[in-house]
Amino acid sequence: MSNDEQRPSPGGNRVRRASREVNALGYLSEGFLQGISLIFSMNEEVWSAVSATLRLSGLSMAVTLLIGVPLGFLLGYCSFPGRGVLRVVVDALLSIPTVVVGLLVYAFISNRGPLGSWQLLFTIPGMAVGQTILALPIVLSLTASAVENTDHRLRSTLLTLGARRWGLLFSTLREARHQILLAALTAYGRVTAEVGVSMMLGGNIKWHTRTITTAITLETGKGEFSAGIALGILLLAFSLLLNGALSFLRRRDAA
Repeated sequence: MSNDEQRPSPGGNRVRRASREVNALGYLSEGFLQGISLIFSMNEEVWSAVSATLRLSGLSMAVTLLIGVPLGFLLGYCSFPGRGVLRVVVDALLSIPTVVVGLLVYAFISNRGPLGSWQLLFTIPGMAVGQTILALPIVLSLTASAVENTDHRLRSTLLTLGARRWGLLFSTLREARHQILLAALTAYGRVTAEVGVSMMLGGNIKWHTRTITTAITLETGKGEFSAGIALGILLLAFSLLLNGALSFLRRRDAA
């Protein structure tokens, strides 16, 4: 057999390549349509992951904001020894790896850890501990920056009007409310998008601690592309909804 007969023809290669591309597009479109179907058919596994995500992120953000906003105000408003060093430490914690946080929290709340008697491992509250540690530096740092960037005449004006400690706090936070909302939104994006902490502390237990991100990881690994698509669509929808709400509040205040 001659070399010309053994060599595949360019036309045949193009046909095979086009066929693979068509099959890939069909695979993607089929997965997308099946994902949409899972959402609107109220698939129990999909919406169980959504419910766990909302409960987890709601608890994490409530604790983060209750701690982070007042401490961020103090960090940005008050002058005290070591403030600069503390600010550097907080900024450095913005990039802390999620698996490190998961490992440290796991060591504390596991059965042999100091907090093992609280039985937090593989529960939503235990996962919230790790996510709060991830989100807290974001709220602290951005709130402090927002307070530092407020008009310097605000404090003297409030003191002239007789404002006391709580009046200074709430008036300054109200002035920086858009930046604080942005800090909360950024922290929420961090906690809803992470996988390592949720997987290590929650165990990805079906119907209990399986969140959207851990479910996407599991389903994609199993080849269940449609379930991953459905969960990804819902995760994007949450992000768009939150950004839309923030934009609406900004426009309403500017009007």
